[in-house]
Amino acid sequence: MIAASSVPLPAMADAFPATRGRLIANAPLGRRTWLGAGGPAELLFRPADRDDLAAFLAGLPADVAVTMVGGGANLLVRDGGVPGVTIRLGGGFTGIAIDGTDLVVGAGALHRNVALAAAAAGIGGLEFLSGIPGTIGGGLRLNAGAYGGEIGDVLVSATALDRCGRQFMINAAAISFSYRHSDLDPGAILIEARLRGSPGTGAAIAARIDEIRRIREATQPIRARTGGSTFKNPPGQSAWRLIDAAGCRGLARGDAMVSPHHPNFLINTGRATAGDLEGLGEEVRRRVRDTSGTVLEWEIHRIGRPLGGIAPLAGQVPS
Repeated sequence: MIAASSVPLPAMADAFPATRGRLIANAPLGRRTWLGAGGPAELLFRPADRDDLAAFLAGLPADVAVTMVGGGANLLVRDGGVPGVTIRLGGGFTGIAIDGTDLVVGAGALHRNVALAAAAAGIGGLEFLSGIPGTIGGGLRLNAGAYGGEIGDVLVSATALDRCGRQFMINAAAISFSYRHSDLDPGAILIEARLRGSPGTGAAIAARIDEIRRIREATQPIRARTGGSTFKNPPGQSAWRLIDAAGCRGLARGDAMVSPHHPNFLINTGRATAGDLEGLGEEVRRRVRDTSGTVLEWEIHRIGRPLGGIAPLAGQVPS
């Protein structure tokens, strides 16, 4: 193991000669997200496979912060960048295997690809995944859902690594899921999930996936640079209706804009900074609170250090 204080973190890329994946110092992480804004990762690791990731974690100093990111769909990287090591799973974690009506999928697999693989195998009950952006790992942690389904509804078990690279299994029954939330240990590094569908007919499954596609195209700014739904729906309410009623549709800050097509989506119309996007989101929250008394909660996950001042809603601290 490398002594915690002996190697400057950006130079650590040269301190793991046995690593088969990619280690990149000061990697431009923000521009690789769907929003296309934000700062760099101090050190980005793209492991080749689970053994590569386990060995890397085992040799990483215990005091180095580790941040996991997925496909970047539901993510805002702040302009000051992400300290420590950021891990992003690549091709070695995108496998999809069929086991009866179960699918064993890598945490880096796209939700849509999992839905299509299930459809090709005649497995129903997973069509909703085709309408969720991003990857299974991030979706599992957030209990992502859409169109009548949530990942927590179909999860059988998950496989993860701890901070020292040791592998362990988590049974779905041991996880408490709620709306856009799971109580998974934040330190658990998810690498695989077993999802359970049900026997179905190819025609019915394909029709449902096509229906979801048409609904998304009609209601969401899918061709814009966006991070997906920005805020969670408050209990018994719709976030987009509250935002619309507060007069925020089309509201802009620099090149950040509240989508005129769907007001619960922030979009980057050009060269918006992460500060523009987060600041606009906080302004939306303020206006919704002032008009309705409801405090919206962020659904987009924000990581890293801000540059400049972003004033959060009173009593709220950005995570």
